[in-house]
Amino acid sequence: MRTIFILNGPNLNLLGKREPGIYGHETLADVETRCRKACPEGVDVRLMQSNYEGQIIDWIHEARDEAAGIVINPGALTHTSIAILDALNAYDGPVIEVHISNVHKREAFRHHSYVSARADGVIAGLGIEGYEAATRRVCTLIGRG
Repeated sequence: MRTIFILNGPNLNLLGKREPGIYGHETLADVETRCRKACPEGVDVRLMQSNYEGQIIDWIHEARDEAAGIVINPGALTHTSIAILDALNAYDGPVIEVHISNVHKREAFRHHSYVSARADGVIAGLGIEGYEAATRRVCTLIGRG
């Protein structure tokens, strides 16, 4: 069984409750269900969320031994965390960056992503459907799509 880590940053635990006009009404549990359905047989997902940068970095380090690929929505850490970029640069598998909203239509500070410098693809503005697309892409990149 190959595993894809789906990592979520700060405030995504509030998905479905926080600013539904921007982020929608679906929850991280809905994201996990959709991603599981997007995986072919032999591929599983492990969805994790933390409001703490260090925890996300620890999961990226763990992925070096346990994950065939990473789907990551670092939330606001996208725009600030060189440490997450450094951790991703130490990971050899495919990485797809996801944003629920179209960050390019929002505040100017959201237009820059440190994570994009490492990502094999970036999906923004598709709502939580972006996670499904990212999961399917990782499956393709690991030869399971």
